[in-house]
Amino acid sequence: MNFPSHIVSVCGLIENDEGKILMVKNPVRGWEIPGGQVEVGETIIEALKREVKEESGIDIEIGNLTVVHSNIGIGVQYDGVSPIPTIVTFGFTAKSLSGELATSEESLEVCWFERGEVLNLIEEEFITDRVKCMLNYDGRVTYGAFSRNPYILQGVQYI
Repeated sequence: MNFPSHIVSVCGLIENDEGKILMVKNPVRGWEIPGGQVEVGETIIEALKREVKEESGIDIEIGNLTVVHSNIGIGVQYDGVSPIPTIVTFGFTAKSLSGELATSEESLEVCWFERGEVLNLIEEEFITDRVKCMLNYDGRVTYGAFSRNPYILQGVQYI
């Protein structure tokens, strides 16, 4: 029997007092909202706060769960060999509390952008679709399943 292998990840649409959105430039994927994998023994809330701080230098207050996205495709890591497990991502709104913008190994650049600019910066389709749902959050959580290479969105529904 094969045991399931899933990665749980988080991301945040972080807004400052001026209504601008925090973006980080990943060395592989380009511009995206901050986030990453939940570590063993960590809650998704703790993980999001940690990831945002690590990638941007910003401390946050988490708001609403806005999106759940499942990468259901079988893929290969950037090394061209290692398999990519299924990934389930929880996306939240959040407010910036404090901190100074800072880069890291995971963020070549960190910047605040106007809401209207955000989608134009993102190069990866799966990230664009996720952030679009987050920007258009209307109180309902959006669920979407997708696979990559080629990118196929299996469907979006409200839960």
